[in-house]
Amino acid sequence: MKITVVGAGYVGLSNALLFSKQHDVIVLDIDKTRINQINQKVSPISDACIQSYLSESHLEATCDKELAYQHAKLIIIATPTNYNPETNYFDTSSIETVIAEIQTINPKALMLIKSTVPVGYTAEISNKLNLKNLIFSPEFLREGQALQDNLYPSRIIVGEKSKRAEKIAKLYLKATIKKDAVLLCVDSTEAEAIKLFSNTYLAMRVAFFNELDTYCLKNKLSALDIIKGVGLDPRIGDHYNNPSFGYGGYCLPKDTKQLLANYHETPQELISAIIRSNQTRKQAIIEDILSRGVTCVGVYRLTMKADSDNFRESAVHDVLQGLADAGIKIMIYEPTLVAKEYMGHPVEANLQKFKSASDLIIVNRMVSMFSDVMEKIYSRDLFGVN
Repeated sequence: MKITVVGAGYVGLSNALLFSKQHDVIVLDIDKTRINQINQKVSPISDACIQSYLSESHLEATCDKELAYQHAKLIIIATPTNYNPETNYFDTSSIETVIAEIQTINPKALMLIKSTVPVGYTAEISNKLNLKNLIFSPEFLREGQALQDNLYPSRIIVGEKSKRAEKIAKLYLKATIKKDAVLLCVDSTEAEAIKLFSNTYLAMRVAFFNELDTYCLKNKLSALDIIKGVGLDPRIGDHYNNPSFGYGGYCLPKDTKQLLANYHETPQELISAIIRSNQTRKQAIIEDILSRGVTCVGVYRLTMKADSDNFRESAVHDVLQGLADAGIKIMIYEPTLVAKEYMGHPVEANLQKFKSASDLIIVNRMVSMFSDVMEKIYSRDLFGVN
């Protein structure tokens, strides 16, 4: 099958590589740098599995829309849909632009939305544009593990109850390594809700263990012992329980806000509390650091998690800004940055200088390179996992 994937981010590139061994796949993106990297078999994003697969793939990348669309049977749309706080709605304009282009060049192609959208979006846009060939399918991928999660999925969900939806689900299953994933075909609006409720539940779990950790900080208790004891209940489990500075990244902040916006006049307390809890956690971290009487704080990495190159919505940013607003001198160590300054704060490229100049070093996820200055380290990482 000829498949085109629109968007060369985590979702798009992992989907393209998933199918590249069995199908003729083209990646379309507007970023020429990314296109050149992919064609040179260099991953534009930090993901070891993507790099490994890309180096051995026959994947083609292009900026040419005519070339990408004209012969495709399936077009997977994986463009960004950032949350707009002014409209309380995802910005879906990139999806609509792609749909309009496809309708001009190859209107018979089946379009599959992998971008995250508001609940009810697919039905609404299909009715508005009189489309019969648009389907939504949620993705459940982690940054830095995107292709791995596609190869070993827990479930494959397609937002339509039809024979063609079943074919899409089986198309995905055939491309995976793990062959026992549950296939589920539901209506598009239910599929959209599954995505947002799944990510909001994960955000809730992060917020819960962070509030537990804040309680332990305030009352000088062992968060490690308490979390271990709580997790021994099989209904709770010992996963997704590692305290942090707060949930962040591309998905959880925007998906929780979009789900809250979708509630409109529907009664709720928990969804809004999850969002407030994340802000409260970051403020608690700031106040705990300030209580230590330091004047210069080193910030190790601006990323949300280990093995990621994504700064978007990272909790570290809010902690950094809060400390700076309180008059603390900030120094940043971020090896992916070439600039000497970030947000008005110096970026130190030399790790030893960074260590020696910092009174305290905040580390969202621990690394072994600080074993020589453990007395300076501030981290809420208890288990050494993301």
